[in-house]
Amino acid sequence: MSDKTQSIHGAWSSRFAFILAATGSAVGLGNIWKFPYITGQNGGGAFVMVYLFCVAAIGVPIMIAEIMLGRRGRQNPINTMQSLAVEAGADPRWQYMGWLGMVGGFLILGYYSVIAGWSMAYIVKSFTGQFFSSDAGDIKALFDDLMASPIQQIFWHTVFMLATMQVVMRGVQGGLEKSVRFLMPALFFLLLILVAYAMSSGGYEQGIEFLFNPDFSKIDADAVLTAMGHAFFTLSLGMGAIMVYGSYLPGHVSIAKTTFYIAGADTIVALLAGIAIFPLVFANHLEAAAGPGLIFQTLPLAFGHMGGGWLFGLLFFVLLFFAALTSSISIIEPAVAWLVENKDLQRREACLWAGGACWALGVAVVFSFNIWSEHKWFDKNLFELLDYLTANLMLPLGGLAIAVFAGWKMKPAHAEQELELPPQGFQAWQFLIRYVAPTSVFLVFLHVLGVL
Repeated sequence: MSDKTQSIHGAWSSRFAFILAATGSAVGLGNIWKFPYITGQNGGGAFVMVYLFCVAAIGVPIMIAEIMLGRRGRQNPINTMQSLAVEAGADPRWQYMGWLGMVGGFLILGYYSVIAGWSMAYIVKSFTGQFFSSDAGDIKALFDDLMASPIQQIFWHTVFMLATMQVVMRGVQGGLEKSVRFLMPALFFLLLILVAYAMSSGGYEQGIEFLFNPDFSKIDADAVLTAMGHAFFTLSLGMGAIMVYGSYLPGHVSIAKTTFYIAGADTIVALLAGIAIFPLVFANHLEAAAGPGLIFQTLPLAFGHMGGGWLFGLLFFVLLFFAALTSSISIIEPAVAWLVENKDLQRREACLWAGGACWALGVAVVFSFNIWSEHKWFDKNLFELLDYLTANLMLPLGGLAIAVFAGWKMKPAHAEQELELPPQGFQAWQFLIRYVAPTSVFLVFLHVLGVL
């Protein structure tokens, strides 16, 4: 099917373009904001080894499956699953898997864009020297002031959403591909500069030992499940982004080889982020297990007391912005593709509708930090609720559904046709996608629900 058809939205010009785009989707705040602090909270090196195993055994097989489904369907995730269910003779309600991913991505972007806006605000704070010679109380006050100001947050959230929509409006090759051809090399370049700086920080050896010297006595079941969950989420699986990007992939490109490149690049970025951050943390006698505040409250303290810290703080938050933008354009793309295909809208109109709705949700998220902070559901404000629903419920369900459909519902002959793997390679993938991946994701889901 994929050799004879092409998405109405166009196609990537090359395998390299797709690798950059899909890596951009995978490389986001999860790599640079979340990976370092959960590594710090779970003991360092042993957690990293468990995480790498989970990427290989769970993330890669599911990513292969999601790209394969996207390329075979050549439509937005909802229409793709509807078509593939008919082709497989399966229940047509499999289309709800596409809905789950698309709605999950939409909800994620609603709060993701707010956090990305924080990174833009911190670019300005770094450039104007607001971290210089500040103590922990000053840095905390800066962050608290931002959280308390709906006007500041809405401004930066709006700027970020406009940047995202401007890229997506230009289409596959003119917008998505052109942007990642610049953003991804720039992201790697900035990260390498920060790594080089970390090597001279005085805490490099301690940081490297923490990151790569495993102490398995610090690993418990909770740490294993956290690593498993993050390996899954960091690759942007289960939200429709990888599926819709796969629908733009030319039929002659090897899905399996491409997935290995993407997963490898995504993992390298996460590790480089750790190599850049932990030496700074240890050199400045900060707490490695500082949690989500590591980026916005702990690192600015380090930048404020190091030579040239304003410049390296600026580079770091520019890096964070680039990572967020490459992910946001992929997260909104499934909704835009659905509006174009199903509501007969031009791409520009679809971007305005989808982007406007995400912007409105983001404004509500901003209010949850200040004027609506007293309004809670299940003891969570709107930001916490959306994060919990998507990352802990919707994405695991989406990943589980992808594994079950690709492994058990799709005809093996069709999967073989798309993947073009040697017999042993196909059997290995089939074993992982049928048994290892769904069982692992199911365990994560049980853990989230408090059953395990």
